[in-house]
Amino acid sequence: MKVLGVDNVFVPVGDLARAVEFYRDVVGLPVAKRFDEMGMALFQVGDETPGLGVGVTEAPRAGGQKVWFEVPDARAAAEELSAAGVRPLAPPFLVPTGWAFEIRDPWGNVVGFTDYTVRPDLGRS
Repeated sequence: MKVLGVDNVFVPVGDLARAVEFYRDVVGLPVAKRFDEMGMALFQVGDETPGLGVGVTEAPRAGGQKVWFEVPDARAAAEELSAAGVRPLAPPFLVPTGWAFEIRDPWGNVVGFTDYTVRPDLGRS
């Protein structure tokens, strides 16, 4: 079997409209498809459509899920989000490939952002 790529990564949320606002307006992901009757929305991640899905559940799991996205400069992204009132869980930290930081969505899901500034040969162009 050959796996071609990631089709979707889903995270549980408590309110679809609020989730769309968070992932579209705060994280900056374009809405690819929205299925209000199913309590689900799909977002484009880079060139991947869909890439991230959110689905309404009555009781999202404590601690949530964790999903990370690649950005060109994680420290600049942390500053941009901080200026918009979204505080990182901790200051950007060094990882083997570059810098990273995390935020939490309204349901406890952790959204991470990482760059490949230390190892650009491993990142996306």
